[in-house]
Amino acid sequence: MCGFLGALLNEGCTFSRERLQDFQYASNLLKHRGPDEEGFFQDPHIVTAFHRLCIIDEQGGSQPFFFGENRYILLFNGEIYNYVSLRNSLKDKGYQFITNSDTEVVSTLFLEKGVQSFNELRGMYSIVIWDTEEKILYGARDPFGIKPLYYREKEDEFIFASENKSILAFHDHPTVNEESLQHYTSFQYVPEPLTITNESAKLEPGHYFMKRLNQPMKKYRYFHASFHPINGNENQMINRIQEVLFDSVKMHLQSDFPVGAFLSGGIDSTLIVAIAKRFDPTIKTISVGFEMEGFSEIPIAKQTAEELGVDNMHYLITPQEYVEVLPKILWHMDDPLADPSCVPLYFAAREARKYMKVVLSGEGADELFGGYNIYREFESLKFFHYIPKSLHAFINRLAKVLPEGIVGKSFLERGTTPLEHRYIGNAKMFEEFEKEQFLKHYQSNRTYQSWTSGLYRNCSEDHPAQKMQYIDLNTWLPGDILLKADKMTMANSLELRTPFLDKEVFQVARNIPVTCKYTNGTTKAILRKAAKGIVPDHVVDRRKLGFPVPIKSWLRNELYEWAVNLMKESETDYLIDKSYVQDLLHQHVQNRADHSRKIWTVLMFMLWHQLFVEHKDSPYFSA
Repeated sequence: MCGFLGALLNEGCTFSRERLQDFQYASNLLKHRGPDEEGFFQDPHIVTAFHRLCIIDEQGGSQPFFFGENRYILLFNGEIYNYVSLRNSLKDKGYQFITNSDTEVVSTLFLEKGVQSFNELRGMYSIVIWDTEEKILYGARDPFGIKPLYYREKEDEFIFASENKSILAFHDHPTVNEESLQHYTSFQYVPEPLTITNESAKLEPGHYFMKRLNQPMKKYRYFHASFHPINGNENQMINRIQEVLFDSVKMHLQSDFPVGAFLSGGIDSTLIVAIAKRFDPTIKTISVGFEMEGFSEIPIAKQTAEELGVDNMHYLITPQEYVEVLPKILWHMDDPLADPSCVPLYFAAREARKYMKVVLSGEGADELFGGYNIYREFESLKFFHYIPKSLHAFINRLAKVLPEGIVGKSFLERGTTPLEHRYIGNAKMFEEFEKEQFLKHYQSNRTYQSWTSGLYRNCSEDHPAQKMQYIDLNTWLPGDILLKADKMTMANSLELRTPFLDKEVFQVARNIPVTCKYTNGTTKAILRKAAKGIVPDHVVDRRKLGFPVPIKSWLRNELYEWAVNLMKESETDYLIDKSYVQDLLHQHVQNRADHSRKIWTVLMFMLWHQLFVEHKDSPYFSA
């Protein structure tokens, strides 16, 4: 696990001494991703820096890694879980190895198969390879987007990095991408490949790029996460789910340092812990929560840990320390993220790092196996199938004029609005008519439907629930879930591993029919059946809670003054009509409506703007 930074210079360009000093500063901003070891390389065309977090005590894993008789130079952030079998296969073809590292396996596989090698890797990774002879830079990102890869393409140079802050460090005044801001206020995150700034972009999951000197970068897709349900015997599917999960967890436990796991009250993390316990009886678990009733899974997690026979460490977060850590959170996040659960995840990672270097987590189970309650929406909306389509538009117009809060208003709107026009992922903050009122550079051709329309074309024949899964798998998962998972754990020099997001697990999950996911009024039905006898009974059918955060209450009480001051001090007037957001807060405090998530979305952007654009209260920039 590591953080890396590099710059490729076009012909005729050189790195000045001042530019190299800037590069060193930008590299130091990544030290939290790899505090154990550093590496540096420079030739006439490229300069690279590397920071390593040692997980497997191996010889030869240092980077930059030279291979192919020093023709190629590799930077690799991640873990390859099938590297042993890949190495054995390559040995059979005559290749010799001088280390036991997965780094050498990645490089040797590239010698054998070139860019096709990325299809063979089972793991999480961002990879960059420089061919010193052909003068080609290659880069690749894992199939689901667990590990990030940022880049900036200019006329004279191409910069790439594990975190955006290292790219922005080359710019005194980064500028806000207005399209990104408009989408952020819809999704609560910036959808990839965009970032919130004009100065950088992200390589999408399952893609690789090729960049030749003096030529534009070209991107190619090598993996497409889509669903292909196949009707079959349910018991066989359950057995296969169990087999592939046991195999995945076992592989994800590979480490020469202690491995632990996050444990909530839900089935995903509990199933991971229960399986891991079979291979490592001493595994420790981490849980966090809040003192407010209904906003902590610690009691359930403690009960679960006791029944599984594993140690559980837990931590209660106060409102004061929650808000105090927000600047640090946003600095590590690189882009604004309005998901309040990123903060408890940070505290969970901070506690975990006291006991372990690697932590297992349950990300991806909901997207793969159908775990979100919204995926069952098709059941409640069946009523509208019996109403003539010609009446849907009239009912929809009628519903829109009904006052907010009227029972049935949302039901009528959703039932008469095509899925493609209403569902953009697991979270939707502002509607288009709202954004038009407070975003000063709103563009009508940048609607959230314009962003998701291409994805819906890819799954046009799928079941409605499966369409939702596909949208989330390609937007919400990398844009929100995996973004916060990577950034919050790496902020604490902790490696997070996600056994559900394994290519072999996905191959099983993608074939599960909808009828096996949503039965008896529940979600992830077949995964729950596969978990029976492995996890405690009280967890199997427990409703999903996630990382609940009492933002609604706090904005009316403990965090009210903080929110008012942040809005007042923020220098975002050129982008946002503050009076609109201040009115939302006023209505929220008076209990006239719950605007907490919308308010939080704007507040997180304002805080990000203070750090990265205004450079206020930003001690974290001193590397």
